[in-house]
Amino acid sequence: MKTSIKILGLLALITLSSLFIFSTKNEKVQHFKDAKDSLKNTSKTYEIKALKIPDYLEFAGERVPLEKSDIKERIDRELLVNTYWQSNGLLMFKRSHKYFPIIEPILAKNGIPNDFKYLALIESGLQNITSPAGAKGFWQIMSTTAREHGLEVNTNVDERYNLEKATQAACDYLKEAKNQFGNWTLAAAAYNAGKAGIASKINIQLVNDYYDLLLGDETERYVPRIVAVKEILTNPVKYGFIFDEEDLYTLEPTRIIEVDTAITDIARFAKGYGINYKIMKLHNPWLRENKLNNKSRKLYQIKIPK
Repeated sequence: MKTSIKILGLLALITLSSLFIFSTKNEKVQHFKDAKDSLKNTSKTYEIKALKIPDYLEFAGERVPLEKSDIKERIDRELLVNTYWQSNGLLMFKRSHKYFPIIEPILAKNGIPNDFKYLALIESGLQNITSPAGAKGFWQIMSTTAREHGLEVNTNVDERYNLEKATQAACDYLKEAKNQFGNWTLAAAAYNAGKAGIASKINIQLVNDYYDLLLGDETERYVPRIVAVKEILTNPVKYGFIFDEEDLYTLEPTRIIEVDTAITDIARFAKGYGINYKIMKLHNPWLRENKLNNKSRKLYQIKIPK
């Protein structure tokens, strides 16, 4: 009987201890939750979610080898950066709606895969910017490369800022790179690092696949960034981008005025067509001064808003 009482007492003590431990554990969990909520410096509903990488990704019909851990990590990095840089992401959607309709038919006419429109997007954000190295325009073309591919580049006229002509020059370069390296992925890498730069890496490292090459950080990020931007822009809702058609930018309709003479004063020329100097330059950024020299009597096409 005494033994039974002792056993019952021991069981009661164990039960009480368990309840105390369980209660203490729950209090600690609740305390952690309360502390976490009090420390959170954002809305309680705001979360940064890890992204699930799609099982299959490709660029210009060429598969991305996601089974390679370093490639998967590079893709993950670019998906994260371009998804959570929300303001830049929305601007990509807005500007691509405005300018892709100009770029796409030129790519198609030249037999260049449609995916290369995303190359222009990551190069410049579809803006007429100048890089620290001196590359200019949507396609970020260097002056030597521009002249080699038929663009006029001087202080008076810079056709790297002419979207149609610059896109054609980019197509010519990409076709040359494709012919040299045999695939579009290496052609894209060569657009960033130069054809000579990629050829040198291939010769030294004895491999001929972009995803097997050890390259500089910018070129290693280059194709994964294109692939990530393509994935996001193709699936906006999947990546949290919500907008209406009316939120996107559109291109103002224009008509073409052909000019084969000099223009001594572009501001006065613009007024003659019912617009001002700023509007003239916005539609024709390749005009770099308040005049058009045109000593060779070249035929230029100037855009005027309808």
